[in-house]
Amino acid sequence: MSVTLTQKAANHIGRYLQKRGKGIGLRLGVRTTGCSGMAYKLEYVDEAAPEDMVFESFGVNVYVDPKSLAYLDGTELDYAREGLNEGFKFSNPNEKATCGCGESFTV
Repeated sequence: MSVTLTQKAANHIGRYLQKRGKGIGLRLGVRTTGCSGMAYKLEYVDEAAPEDMVFESFGVNVYVDPKSLAYLDGTELDYAREGLNEGFKFSNPNEKATCGCGESFTV
């Protein structure tokens, strides 16, 4: 089981953690919401939870709780800029469908 970052995503997260002045990595999880059932949630981590699974990519730690890992296994997180828009992009092999607005997905 694994979750990975692209070099661009790791660079972005690393710069943000430095700017923020604290933090040990990024937490990736899922929550129930939206028209398709699940949505990704991201937050910076200041302290790891005992049950967290930790994955390292390009020197950045990604923390995932065991319940979310079942939905996120194999996911690659990228960071992209497209015109005036920028943000994280998820490549999740477990996704079966996404909603029209792009906010949620089904496994």
